[in-house]
Amino acid sequence: MKLWKKLATVTLAAAATLALAACGNSKSSTSSSSKDGYTPKSLNIQFVPSSNANTIEAKAKPLEGLLKKQLGIPVKVTVSTDYNSIVEAMKSKQVDVGFLPPDGYVQAHKQGAADVLLMAQRYGIKQPGGKNTDKLVDSYRSEILVKKGSSIKSYKDLKGKKIAVQDVTSSAGYIWPVAELSQKGVDIPKDNTLVTVKGHDQGVMSVLNGDTDAAFVFEDARNVVKKDVPNIMNEVVPIYFTKPIPNDTISVRTDMSKAFRTKLSKAFRTIAKSKKGHEIISSIYTHEGYVKAKDSQFDIVRKYDKIANGETNNK
Repeated sequence: MKLWKKLATVTLAAAATLALAACGNSKSSTSSSSKDGYTPKSLNIQFVPSSNANTIEAKAKPLEGLLKKQLGIPVKVTVSTDYNSIVEAMKSKQVDVGFLPPDGYVQAHKQGAADVLLMAQRYGIKQPGGKNTDKLVDSYRSEILVKKGSSIKSYKDLKGKKIAVQDVTSSAGYIWPVAELSQKGVDIPKDNTLVTVKGHDQGVMSVLNGDTDAAFVFEDARNVVKKDVPNIMNEVVPIYFTKPIPNDTISVRTDMSKAFRTKLSKAFRTIAKSKKGHEIISSIYTHEGYVKAKDSQFDIVRKYDKIANGETNNK
């Protein structure tokens, strides 16, 4: 078994303990059940930090009021420590709705914890420069960043280097670059020192500050720190871009009724189109809107998971 999978197992166990301890033995919301599934009388929603973990909860909190207005029930928004703890919380019915990245959703669905409801849309990114286009897309890429002037000119130069990564379940921060480079004959977990950081902005900063030689982040995470480091685009530069990754999901518990799913889907899409709601979702995850999604759109994630785990070498 590869090292990252062992780490994921340990992380999952620890996160599960924390999640259950925090929530106690009670369910996250009262609900009414029917043959069609359960309908919440209050709703628990959980996020995972993709950038500054200290501010994301403050940014997400205003969603409570907007969703309460749309749904007519109390809504509570919280931030989890990592993807695995949300999966476990949804599985144990402590959380009703999770903002899950592609791999997090796939793991949740595999465990019978969640179904995908919506997929996020973002503006496309134009390189060089990392500027947004005016076109909404349902995928993004991972990039490998190094400091300008580094001896690392391509992925072939990464061997033996120190690399900032996200949790091993992060699509852009771990799985996609590890899987693609594996197919190119580069064994990242075996040949490098990996430093796990919390948030893609921290990956960018670790390269800028010289703490790591490279970072695996979403394209273009440099924009997250641009306000504090105006010259970041010149100081830290990309050397590699992966193939497209499906965008983040809004996922729901598998036992949620179809009627409430429809109501919730409409609520999120309506909020995303409002001025205040759009500002909130854009500030949290750079989401610009939401579209309906289906599980088969994430088959590519399952394929990359297997490659990153060394289970297949098929391109």
